Amino acid sequence: MNKLLIVGTVAFDAIETPFGKTDKILGGAATYIGLASNFFNVDAAVVSVVGEDFPKEYLDLLENKGVNIEGIEIVKGGKTFFWSGKYHNDLNSRDTLVTELNVLADFNPIVPEQYKNSDVVLLGNLHPLVQAGVLDQMTEKPKLIVLDTMNFWMDCALPELMSVIARVDVITINDEEARQLSGEYSLVKAAEKIHAMGPKYVVIKKGEHGALLFHNKEVFFAPALPLEEVFDPTGAGDTFAGGFAGYIAQSENISFDNMKSGIIYGSNLASFCVEKFGTQRMEALTKKEVASRLQQFKALTQFEIELDE
Repeated sequence: MNKLLIVGTVAFDAIETPFGKTDKILGGAATYIGLASNFFNVDAAVVSVVGEDFPKEYLDLLENKGVNIEGIEIVKGGKTFFWSGKYHNDLNSRDTLVTELNVLADFNPIVPEQYKNSDVVLLGNLHPLVQAGVLDQMTEKPKLIVLDTMNFWMDCALPELMSVIARVDVITINDEEARQLSGEYSLVKAAEKIHAMGPKYVVIKKGEHGALLFHNKEVFFAPALPLEEVFDPTGAGDTFAGGFAGYIAQSENISFDNMKSGIIYGSNLASFCVEKFGTQRMEALTKKEVASRLQQFKALTQFEIELDE
């Protein structure tokens, strides 16, 4: 079984959308990525940090989903990272109300010995120095390194971020972040500039409008499944990344054609994530539901056309 190493936050979220609000609930990039990896035949492990206030039941949940939690440090007397946000009516934009780094402020990642030779490494959204610290601990070069980042790090840690970007194979960011990172409005030009920074593959997420995969001059577009109800977009991007990386790790194939399938698997899982608050939908999701919706994706994107020679 191939190994997937996941680095990211395991945290508390408090979320408000037009459909309601929550108190502190389970959140964090690594949590969503880990739950997504459960749908693939991979040996997944999370490297993260939580405080003593983090409920054991949340750690048990990840473990019961087949995620190795040996790399999750529990800081005695510490408080877990907390984020609170409020989404606007279109659910595409949000305001951050509270960010408390807590134990994340001094996080020094330690990769468990048996995962230092992982086949695929997914660097979830964290400070670039933490991401680099994980790569420095690998004893073998991973077959694929996937980086997820955001505009916050472009604003406050750009030199460190550029250093990490130069070391990865795939970068996943949204369209706004791609434009900021590259200085280009055209996403095709943005992808070209980001390629030149190091990554062979550039994935640009467009939320409800799908995702684009760029490799050299090749481009693939995966639509998002039109949904009747979207309750909470939190974690959808992380779930997408987890589905993408989980599929690639399982299939042992890092070709452009296979990454197309990875994009579809990631989009498929993300379409479930948004249907309930937080991790609720991913916790209860079954493989049968995933397979059924994959058929919907296939029907959405398949067509026959006769072309004149």
